[in-house]
Amino acid sequence: WLAAFGKLRIRFERAVETHVALLSLACCVICCRALPEFC
Repeated sequence: WLAAFGKLRIRFERAVETHVALLSLACCVICCRALPEFC
């Protein structure tokens, strides 16, 4: 699922904090997209 987000396929960001922030945001988007199936 994370491969759908281009910036996360290859780590372009030098700062670890920025990469972790993008990773967290992508996980939130994935969860929000999957949530309606369970409701």
